[in-house]
Amino acid sequence: MAVIDVTEQDFQQQVIEQSSRLPVVVDFWAEWCAPCRQLGPLLENEAAAREGKVVLAKLDTDANQRLAMEYQIQGIPAVKAFKDGQVVSEFVGALPPARVKEFFDSLVPSEADALVAAGDEASLRRAIELDPGRADAKVRLAGLLHRRGDSDEALEHLANAKGDFAADGLAARIRLERDPLPGVEDAFRALDGGDPKGAVDKLIEVVEQSPNGTRDDLRQVIVGILDAFGVDHPFARDARRRLAGALY
Repeated sequence: MAVIDVTEQDFQQQVIEQSSRLPVVVDFWAEWCAPCRQLGPLLENEAAAREGKVVLAKLDTDANQRLAMEYQIQGIPAVKAFKDGQVVSEFVGALPPARVKEFFDSLVPSEADALVAAGDEASLRRAIELDPGRADAKVRLAGLLHRRGDSDEALEHLANAKGDFAADGLAARIRLERDPLPGVEDAFRALDGGDPKGAVDKLIEVVEQSPNGTRDDLRQVIVGILDAFGVDHPFARDARRRLAGALY
């Protein structure tokens, strides 16, 4: 059963002990709480969608005040997720459906998550079927297609992931490969050889010497590479500064 009622008498067994086997989400609620009545069905739907992978335990705070005090419940609805006897995630208030789904997804990877993690072509195609909005699956599939020479199909997938830095960067790379500028091929060889810093340095040099019509594609490739470093990485910060100087 994906949803159970718990009390102070069985909380240790049903929540703490059971959370060593699978995540247990506790909904601290009360009968008089209108937001609780809004949130409850959303929690129950998400738990039911993950039957056997997560348990939703509902605890009436009025009837179980000792537990409410122990877990410092100051406002309801309050939701806490337990794993191995510890609270690993929580929120307060009636979140919208998309946020509730994200909360459960963070505890129990979806089928699409597992398929993206597998990373082979069949798994990635299936992940996109299940969740057409998965930009990460589209980028990884496009990367596989690009490497084997199916660039047209790769661009089709990337076009449906616009706004993702990695997707935009790979699409720009494919366009540049079709009419390469001097120095671009050397940069891509460095990137494919495991030297993203060297690739960025070479591409910035190309930007400085390239016509305006190709600069945006070069920029997108560089931004896509730098995105993997993270915003605060020293090399990425310096490269963005150098790129801005080369562009403007």
